[in-house]
Amino acid sequence: MSESSTSGADMTVADAFAGMRRVAPVTFRAGCPECRGRFELAASALRLAIGASSRTTFYSFTCPECGSLVRKPAGERIVELLTGGGVRTLRLHSTL
Repeated sequence: MSESSTSGADMTVADAFAGMRRVAPVTFRAGCPECRGRFELAASALRLAIGASSRTTFYSFTCPECGSLVRKPAGERIVELLTGGGVRTLRLHSTL
């Protein structure tokens, strides 16, 4: 790795982001159990709740076709895909 003669204090925003490529937004395929619609959703349209067990870990979204609130269980692989794709995550804490 080569060092630049430009100090960090003299670096512009354009210099800092030089060479970075634009990343395509992540979309997820989903379906609605109410209207049977099939569609793609942006990560921002989904919410992931991670609970203490598999029974309390789920993702949710509002169906863009019929407006129903959809809630589906999320196993380990789904959690991995959703978090990796930028889905907002809420960690649920159990109360004793």
